[in-house]
Amino acid sequence: MPVTASQIFACLEEFFSGKIAEDWDNVGLQVGDPTKEVGRVLVALDPDPETVKIGIEKEVDLIVTHHPLIFRPVKRLDFSQPAALLLRKLIKNEITVYSLHTNLDAVPYGLNQYLAEKLGLNRIKPWGTNRFEILYKLVVYVPRDHVENVRKAICTSGAGHTGNYSDCSFRVAGTGTFKPLPGAKPYLGEVGKVSEVDEYRLETVVPENRIYRVLDALHRAHPYEEIAYDLIRLSNRGTKLSPGRQGELARPVSLGQFAVEVKNRLRLPQVAVVGRIDSQVKKVALVSGSGASFLGQAASQGFDVLLTGDIKYHDAREAQLLGINLVDAGHYGTECLAVELLARFLTEKSEERGWDIEVIPFEGSSPFIFV
Repeated sequence: MPVTASQIFACLEEFFSGKIAEDWDNVGLQVGDPTKEVGRVLVALDPDPETVKIGIEKEVDLIVTHHPLIFRPVKRLDFSQPAALLLRKLIKNEITVYSLHTNLDAVPYGLNQYLAEKLGLNRIKPWGTNRFEILYKLVVYVPRDHVENVRKAICTSGAGHTGNYSDCSFRVAGTGTFKPLPGAKPYLGEVGKVSEVDEYRLETVVPENRIYRVLDALHRAHPYEEIAYDLIRLSNRGTKLSPGRQGELARPVSLGQFAVEVKNRLRLPQVAVVGRIDSQVKKVALVSGSGASFLGQAASQGFDVLLTGDIKYHDAREAQLLGINLVDAGHYGTECLAVELLARFLTEKSEERGWDIEVIPFEGSSPFIFV
């Protein structure tokens, strides 16, 4: 089945909503035509010249990246400058770019969860600055003979999840009244006459990023021409959203052994270590990309080591003062897994939804050369 870029965006938004990205971030559509039909998708970490070159060679219609193409406002397009030239190439070759950044980091099944699992950690939990998913209560009035169809439709579309439970809803019987006016085409009753109908008040909870999909399913399953429903924002906390993860090793190992394990599992040429190489490590905190700002938090909460990237000299000195071990696996090293994660996700969703697309992963390479 043919698919447009906007349909792919909607799928990505459903699982990695741009609404949960940090305020300073720029995620979602970066450049291109959302109405364009997509046949080939290139998944990459960076929207850099190497990625765009591969995209042009492979004749892709869409590039999905972790890092945004446009991070700060564009004030001018001077084609003698590399950034503007890259945009021109994308536009000239009709390639759309869509980015998932801090929203991919924070979701329960996102990049940091994937990284923690790749490292073989146990008892993985969200860690870092906690935010929570926004929840809504959906209340809809349904005729008795359609209540089960409507319930199944909205729950299948993403409503009714509470913790480890799905299909959570409540219903109570009642009587609905209405009078169809001229021009109406009622499912029940007659134009100009007040009718009473046995109905159910059906209610459930919907996370903010699933609202439009659930409402679309509701409208397709409900028999009424005009559906009576309420959508109420809740103060209840939804799923925890965090930029990092915490976990434990199966058994304590030395900091040196842990660093070697990180290097091997992430297929890296080297990692940098701060701390006593023979100190014992079991409790691990991690933040993909740049996580030096979490040093104090990791130390105060008693973690044995913080795994992240982009550690500067003064960050290392601060870690020594705080008594927390560090493993710096690099920005690229901790985030290149995003390509594998997103490529698998898009492949699975295209198979589930019958999309005719080819997904091409491209990890690229680190800008650093180790000598």
